[in-house]
Amino acid sequence: MNKVSHLFFTTIIAVSIIISSQVSAQGGHNFEISKSLDIYSTLLKELDKNYAEEINPEDLTEAAIGSMLETLDPYTVFVPESRAEDFKMLTTGQYGGIGALIHKQGDYVVISEPYKGFPAYKAGLKAGDKILEINGESAKDKSSSDVSDILKGQPGVKLELLIQSYGDDEPVIKEVTREKIRIPNVPYYGMVNENIGYIKLTNFTKNAGNEVKQAFLDLKNNNDLKGIIIDLRGNGGGLLNEAVNLTNIFVDKGQLIVSTKGKLAAKNHDHKTRFAPNDTEIPLAVVVDKGSASASEIVAGAIQDIDRGVILGQSTYGKGLVQNVVPLAYGTQVKITVAKYYIPSGRCIQAIDYFHKDENGDSKQIPDSLITDFSTRNGRQVFDGGGIEPDIKSDAFKLSKISKVLITKFLVFDYANYYASKHDEILPAEEFVVTDDIYDDFILFLEDKDYKYKTDSETALEKLKKSTEKEHYFEAIEEDYDKLQKKLMHDKKEDLRKHAKQIKEFLQEEIVARYYYQQGRVINSLETDESIATAIELLEAENTYAAILDGTYEKEFENDEK
Repeated sequence: MNKVSHLFFTTIIAVSIIISSQVSAQGGHNFEISKSLDIYSTLLKELDKNYAEEINPEDLTEAAIGSMLETLDPYTVFVPESRAEDFKMLTTGQYGGIGALIHKQGDYVVISEPYKGFPAYKAGLKAGDKILEINGESAKDKSSSDVSDILKGQPGVKLELLIQSYGDDEPVIKEVTREKIRIPNVPYYGMVNENIGYIKLTNFTKNAGNEVKQAFLDLKNNNDLKGIIIDLRGNGGGLLNEAVNLTNIFVDKGQLIVSTKGKLAAKNHDHKTRFAPNDTEIPLAVVVDKGSASASEIVAGAIQDIDRGVILGQSTYGKGLVQNVVPLAYGTQVKITVAKYYIPSGRCIQAIDYFHKDENGDSKQIPDSLITDFSTRNGRQVFDGGGIEPDIKSDAFKLSKISKVLITKFLVFDYANYYASKHDEILPAEEFVVTDDIYDDFILFLEDKDYKYKTDSETALEKLKKSTEKEHYFEAIEEDYDKLQKKLMHDKKEDLRKHAKQIKEFLQEEIVARYYYQQGRVINSLETDESIATAIELLEAENTYAAILDGTYEKEFENDEK
């Protein structure tokens, strides 16, 4: 046994013996904890002593912890010391690194997108750059997680990367110095027309509320602002207090935003706004989707319950559980679900009941029979048990089969790299469009590429064939099967034309990102975003907006998002 494993092993034994001696005499629940620790420590000791090969106590313990926590809920997780930096980034938005997104493509990890202004960008790294070596060590066959672990670390440390850029035959060495990276919560804000402002929020890490506040004040002070859109789509949440701070911009001081209620009285808190608001009157639209969770749902739910603004989009994720981070030994941590949160109307919007499992040990969606109705401040009916239901609903974005395969096989990504290698500049982000000529060039680019895929109908037909073969009916229907198969055979080029509008939008954003990075990507997407168009229309329709909030609006506000 090596020294590290021995130390880890003996510490586990010592801790369990100490806890056992302290609580075994108390009986009841504490005795069960003591008993379980005794069983685990003696088992680990006997495995180390008798197993046919050397064991790694640290690996076994981490596996045991993982299996134990899997029986609870997906948000109660163990954070080993090796992942502490990643976890810190999720809560603070900061880490030591080079400031770039990466992904695995083929044998190597590739730069997906450098963050403008950070080390990767300063060193001249571009999207599509293949990382061949790091500090002289080959990066071939390393996972994106492995490479990420190497790229992250102590700021000020220099890394030597051997890079092969897209379209270049010869690799070059790039020297990158790690810095303290802080990813902004607000990647973009601006005016979407003369009177309506827009703020995109991607995270709720430290300072998120203040970032939104500063963006709002800038828009208000420098424009004739008559309405504001807060875009929380795809925002998986973060710090609860930042959700309260954001809401505080638009509601009075002392307003209850969210309450947390858990098993321990110490976890029960009413979280109220603490500061004077910046604007309690300006019309407000909050855009959400299935990817809006946790802190995003606190904001959307509180705004809805207080009748401060209109919620648009799709039903949110439904995460109404609160986690606290508890430090453990040797730099490890555990994130524990300690309570549920309840928004001002009194509803909890948790969609899945992890605390009462069925006979198979599975967690289930909260059934309709247990869903309760609540009222907003103006008396509008709202419900618990399944996320925030928007006041104005739109259809979820539907990704075509061919779009999905072009994205997942990185063909849209690769074409954007190809295009950037041939064009030094493009029009501003808000003006650039993929023309028919560019799209024709993309189709030509795909000529020698593999993008096979099956339609749902083809998949269903294959299942029918297997079933009929198994039941010995296939010979009787074979002729009809062949005819149907030929009718269903899809032409990839025909699908490229059929879904050209959607594919062009993906190409457009990806190409714009090569020149204008994350901000440009957001700006360009706004030009074709039907949910944002609906939000603008609503904010400009004063009577409709007011009628929705006071509960007198009956005519359905239509918007079918394609």
